[in-house]
Order: sequence, then C-alpha cells, then structure tokens
Amino acid sequence: MAQDVLELVQTRGTDAASVWESLDKIPQAHDLWDDIVNVAVQLRLNRQWEPIITVCEWVLRRSSFRPDIICYNLLIDAYGQKRQLSEAEAAYMALLEARCVPTEDTYALLLRAYCGSGQLHRAEGVISEMQRNGIPPTATVYNAYLDGLLKARCSEKAVEVYQRMKKERCRTNTETYTLMINVYGKANQPMSSLRVFREMKSVGCKPNICTYTALVNAFAREGLCEKAEEVFEEMQQAGHEPDVYAYNALMEAYSRAGLPQGASEIFSLMEHMGCEPDRASYNILVDAFGRAGLHQEAEAAFQELKQQGMRPTMKSHMLLLSAHARSGNVARCEEVMAQLHKSGLRPDTFALNAMLNAYGRAGRLDDMERLFAAMERGDGAIAGAPDTSTYNVMVNAYGRAGYLDRMEAAFRSLAARGLAADVVTWTSRIGAYARKKEYGQCLRVFEEMVDAGCYPDAGTAKVLLAACSDERQVEQVKAIVRSMHKDAKTLFAL
Repeated sequence: MAQDVLELVQTRGTDAASVWESLDKIPQAHDLWDDIVNVAVQLRLNRQWEPIITVCEWVLRRSSFRPDIICYNLLIDAYGQKRQLSEAEAAYMALLEARCVPTEDTYALLLRAYCGSGQLHRAEGVISEMQRNGIPPTATVYNAYLDGLLKARCSEKAVEVYQRMKKERCRTNTETYTLMINVYGKANQPMSSLRVFREMKSVGCKPNICTYTALVNAFAREGLCEKAEEVFEEMQQAGHEPDVYAYNALMEAYSRAGLPQGASEIFSLMEHMGCEPDRASYNILVDAFGRAGLHQEAEAAFQELKQQGMRPTMKSHMLLLSAHARSGNVARCEEVMAQLHKSGLRPDTFALNAMLNAYGRAGRLDDMERLFAAMERGDGAIAGAPDTSTYNVMVNAYGRAGYLDRMEAAFRSLAARGLAADVVTWTSRIGAYARKKEYGQCLRVFEEMVDAGCYPDAGTAKVLLAACSDERQVEQVKAIVRSMHKDAKTLFAL
C-alpha cells in the first residue's frame, strides 16, 4: 500500500484535490497511517516539498487520523523550504492548538525557514519563545540557526550566535564547529576557520570528513593551495577516505591559485583512487583553465563533461563563457550562449555578466549596452537581472575605453537600483582616472569609497599607486591607506 500511495502523490502531487479524493477512498485503518508516515518521510528524503504538503494537509484537513509531531514537523519543513512563511507559521499554530508538544526539531525547522527567507528578527523570536517557555535551546536548535545564517551569508550574526552559544554553556558538537568553519570560510577568513578547527580539537571534539572538507574549502577560496594540501593530508592521516567533495575542494584551491595543472593533477588522482568525478569536478576544471587563459583546455573539459553523459548546468555554461571572454573570443561566447538557449536554459545573471564582460573586453560597447538593456527590461528569454557585478563590468568597460561620463552614469545607476558598490566597483572607477593620471580625482573617489564604508584591498592600492606621478604622491597614498587599514603590509606587498 505504501508504494501505491507514494506513486500516487509523486505523479499527482501538485493536484491536491485529486490526491485527496483518492486518499479518501482508502479505508483509514492503522496500517494506512504507517504507510502515510513512511511515504511522507520518503518524500522528505527526495526533497519533494509539494507532495509532502499535499499528504500532510490531507491528514490535517480530511482524514480521521490525529496528526502527530512528525506530521507537523514535515509540514513546517516543506513550507519553510518553499519560503511560504505564513503557511509554516499556521502549521506551527495548528500544532499548538492540537496540544502537540513542539520538539527541538520543530524550533530548528522554524529557524531555518525564517533564515532562508531573510527574516532574521523572526528567527531570533523563536529562540526568545523557547526561553520564555523554559526550554533552553540545544545544539540542534542553535546548529539550525547557524546553518540558516550560513546560507543567508550573515556571517557576523552567525559569529554572535556562536559566542552566545558558548556563553550559555550550550554543548557544541562536530556539526557546530563544521558550520563555523564554513561561516568563516565563506567570509574569506580562513585563519579564523583554522582557529575554530583548533579549538574544536582542544575540547576533544572529533572532526569528521565534512569538517576537514570545510577547512580545505576555506583555504581554497583564497587560493591557499599549500594550506589546503596540509589539511587534506591531515584528513587522510585521521583515517578519512577523501570523497568527491574533498577532492573538489582541493581542486578549487589550485584553481583559485592560478595553477590549473595542479587542479588537473588532483582530478587525475581522484580518478586513479576510484573516486568518480561529478559535474562540479568538471566545472572546477573548466574554471581553472579559464582563469589561466587556457580557453582550449577549458573547452576540452566542458566537452568531456558532456561525453561522460552529464548535462552542463547554467554554471557550466557560465564558466565556459568566462573562459572565452578572457581570451577575447566573443564569437565562441555567442555560440555558447546560443547552446545555452538551445538546451532550454534561460541565462541567469552570472552567465549574462560573463557575456557582458566578453563584449566589454572586446570593445563592443554597443552590444554590451543592448544586452544590459535586455537585462534591465527583464526580457522573457533571460532570467537574470542586473546585480552589482553587472555594473562592475559596465564601469570597468567604460573606464577602460575612456568614456568617463558613461562610467559615472553607470556608477550612479547602481545606487538607483538599490545596489551597493563593492571594492571592485570603486577600484574600477579609480582605475579609469588613474589611466589618465588624474591623481586628484583618484583621491576624491577614494575618499568617497571610504566614506561609503568600503575598504580598499590590494587591487585598490595598486590602482592608486598607478595614478602617482612622483615619489611624494606615492608616499601620500601609502600613508593614507596605512592610516585606515589594519593590514597595510598586505595591501602594499606589490
């Protein structure tokens, strides 16, 4: 019976009325309840949210069964995954009205739902409600909170929650530390990730393969391949057999370091060790070769992906576009874009930005502007709206071409769309004036940058120095940046 019910909801899961009518006809014996629960759990494993909602709502609204906490939790989870917060909250209220006692999983699911929708103040309210009810948040609840904040890229809030967790003497576990290593890694703070890893071991908490992979990833994002190698080796010494995720993380380290051959060697090692590369492995290879300007090798990796029976994703096409854009092969970029459309994919912002960059690098500003206009209009054939990176491409292209008025107009448009300029935007804008040796204007833009709360990186320092015409200006620039940046030595390691 369970298999019949599963097939029913999988084939007609979006037609709730039809599924409910069929379920109504089944005698509601105890065996059916067991089958319904098993089906819902299987749907959860398959991440089939709509069918879960259909089944669980039938239990609540039409069946003679009394829903238990598992049913309510599945419903809250499904609505949360679909970002239907009002429905998730309604399920929680129904749970309370039915005098069903919430579990720590219930609160954890609510936290994930709120964080996933960017409702951080409401997530904090879940913790407050637990405390008002005399229920101290456990590691399960806090880990769900950290996971939601990680996915929402709210690193500062995640650190705050982690510190609160320790202050309240909530027992941290392997998942907690792994999450925090990921939080710092995604915030481009690999040494903080390492500090958490060492803290973890110092309190006797044993890292698992996910922990090691998270730390490899933290170093990989910064292209610190030697550090990533050290962690990878330590993982093996600890008795963990590297899986495809660990190999991919190490490949990424070499890719970001500009060492495509190293990434290729790790790919070969993975195959030699009997670990089958996945689509992400090939994407990393395409990216590694593309970053190094080896567009033919990037193309070969892309074709190999298809030969292995894998379907290229939007990201696969975007990485190939970027590779050919770097080499100035606009014609091939346009072919890739056509392939993307032919595959039934609507190009997203990342792919469109790569195409914009190709036009900009080739000096085809009219084509760049036409594509940008289509993005602004939201043409049906594309799925990407302009983001900060889009404007970065425009600012950089106009600046390189010497069209300063157009560059400034693009810069102003960024704020008009409610987007914030990042360090790349400001540096590109400064770079345009630096090419003309307009030192005073460079300093004025730099001051605007600082006033806006954006801090310079090594690229900004190099561009400012390029604007200098004499030693006095060089020393002035160094003094200005050193006075406001904690890591001046890194900035000026030129």
